[in-house]
Amino acid sequence: MSQPSTATPSLPLLQTLPGDEIRQILWGFQDRFELQMLVQSARSVARGPVARLVAQGGRASHDWNKDKDALLKAFDESGVTAAFLDPAHGGLFEGPKHLALGLIAFELASVDGGAATASQAGNLGLAPIHEVGTPQQVERYMSLASPPKPGEARRPLRAAFALTEPLPFVGVETGLLCGKVRVAEWKEGGEPLLEIDKRGRFITNMDYAGIVTAAVDTDDRRVKSSCMVILEEGDPGLFDRGAATRKLVHQLSSTRDPNFRLKIPASRIVGGYTVKDGVIVPNYSHAEVIEAVFKRTRVTVGLMTSAKLLSAVEPVIRYQRQRFRGGATVQPGTPRHDLGIQMKEDALHRLVDVWAMGEAGASLGFATARLYDELDPLEKEKNRELARRGVQGARARMKEMAGVEARAAELVRAGKSAAPGGDPLLRFAALDSVANVVCPATKLWNTGQGANAMREAVSLMGGYGITEDCPGFLGHKWMDAQLEATYEGPEAVQRRQLSLTMAQPLFLEQFRQWIRDLKSLAARRPETGACGLGTAMQLWLWTLGHLQDSTDADGTRLFGPNRQGVTFPLADALCWLLASRQQILDLADLEARGAANPALAETLPSTLAFLTDLAQVQAARACGEAGRLCAELVLGYQRHPVWDAEACQACFSQAELDGLEPYAPGLDSVAYGYSDVLDRDGKPPSKRGPCPSTAGLPAFLRLRSRLDACLTGCRLAKDRAARALARVMIPEALDYPQ
Repeated sequence: MSQPSTATPSLPLLQTLPGDEIRQILWGFQDRFELQMLVQSARSVARGPVARLVAQGGRASHDWNKDKDALLKAFDESGVTAAFLDPAHGGLFEGPKHLALGLIAFELASVDGGAATASQAGNLGLAPIHEVGTPQQVERYMSLASPPKPGEARRPLRAAFALTEPLPFVGVETGLLCGKVRVAEWKEGGEPLLEIDKRGRFITNMDYAGIVTAAVDTDDRRVKSSCMVILEEGDPGLFDRGAATRKLVHQLSSTRDPNFRLKIPASRIVGGYTVKDGVIVPNYSHAEVIEAVFKRTRVTVGLMTSAKLLSAVEPVIRYQRQRFRGGATVQPGTPRHDLGIQMKEDALHRLVDVWAMGEAGASLGFATARLYDELDPLEKEKNRELARRGVQGARARMKEMAGVEARAAELVRAGKSAAPGGDPLLRFAALDSVANVVCPATKLWNTGQGANAMREAVSLMGGYGITEDCPGFLGHKWMDAQLEATYEGPEAVQRRQLSLTMAQPLFLEQFRQWIRDLKSLAARRPETGACGLGTAMQLWLWTLGHLQDSTDADGTRLFGPNRQGVTFPLADALCWLLASRQQILDLADLEARGAANPALAETLPSTLAFLTDLAQVQAARACGEAGRLCAELVLGYQRHPVWDAEACQACFSQAELDGLEPYAPGLDSVAYGYSDVLDRDGKPPSKRGPCPSTAGLPAFLRLRSRLDACLTGCRLAKDRAARALARVMIPEALDYPQ
């Protein structure tokens, strides 16, 4: 019987680094010319004014100065500022803009994270108004925020977002507010005048913000709840911008600790209010506003860290190849001259890991941005449909949507569309259940694991990596990534949200469908790592169900809101799987769409082969991380057995084996393989206790064993990717100043 061939077909090696045509397909904007032009505009700012300022030492000062302020004008002139706005308010194009803002953040952060933050923070300050503001608030502030038209002598209104307080360990708990709102004056028949007392901590844009959207809690029985309010620089009272924060990172963004004691009209409550029995009732609490804002703006921060990883590839390759040039014995044409450090496999393999992490993070982040672009209009349609049905009030809406989610889960379980007949509620429920998982996953995984990978990228530059003039500013980017991991809620906040949303039935039904889709893809493209990833997802799903139904050795339920030692690692494992899955899906899309682009005819085969190897490398890493975490959770809460009388009775003794050996030759060796054996004096082996039993876990063990087998070939993929890195052509120098 003939054996299957194990020969690897010869694949073309990567010729050049992936260009814009490849990225446009991978990240889903190949058919959107306006976004392609926006990317070019943002890139011109990043690799021009931003890069020059960093190269000239602009990050050496905490203070805002005229050189940094010039970046704001560059943002205005390039269209970066207007990208957040609708055309009615001076914006560039209609429709949701999550993908557009993600692309801008990616381009800017490829050079400097602080510049990207300065751009995005203004959008964050306007976001509460944009998402839930009254029509009057939207019209006024969005119009003022637009860059001036030619001949118009005004500065655009800049905004800041003040949530955090000067509490110890600021930012850990967004529900704790020291900022207060109380009624200062309320004349009969007139609009209430509110007194705001708010101190902010680590507030971006405060050097130049003309308005601040601030979170405050009620300090008056005549104000029902917390809310967010709009503070203007000209309001009566104290508008103190505060002291500059002495940051180690993001020095191209303005950060201060402001202090406000102002009087404002009640019409400045974001989203408006009603009056009931002499009490001001805000239409939205501060928590509701934050939820609406953060679930959209977290994605751009995640993309900022992924941009750092991908931007590190070219400088590292150049450094590795040139490392030994200049020595008297290093002659052109020799491997030492042409390859430098890349003669060594370790350097190449580590760079492959960095690149694979960057690809996975970018795929996850841009897919999530596209998801929100699809979800936003559906949410408005959902609200209109609920109003048409007469569903009023938050509790009634929640009850109605719970029924919709249950119906959507049934449809997915039956293998049907979640939106038969175009039902907007069903379609919204299906997409929202996914968005509630992938949004915190993007923020958690991209910034947390991305920061770790960025440290690896810096280490590949040797001592040069932590110098101010490191090519690509890698040292700056590594430090910046540490701050990005805390933006918009530290990692515990993201894990907490994931622990709630990842166990929802509708998401889990779609997750099962994703597993089936990956297995189908693996049948066509096994070299992507899709098969192993699908098995890892099965293992994760089994582990979730097991933990939900099990207790620890003390009889305490394992899966619950307070068992963060269980839910948080399970959330981490899921993030690895989600990022790798999206990387593989984007790769399949590139293969399908790239063939139709004549501009890619020459480079597509080699690029596709290389990115396929990267996908398999990343899938293997995701499988390994998920498998390890799942094994720890399934087995780690069982108590290890000890050498008591019952345990010893279940063991063979050496004397028994000696007596049985004439009748069953070889029993001795078999027994040692499957059981602990007591010595001739009846003493147990010198260890804690008998080997733990895995009885009741055959399904888990089968999946775990199958997962390990699915890693077959992943190191061959890394070897191929490493060979490609050693031969790929790169420009002679970076296209921005150092």
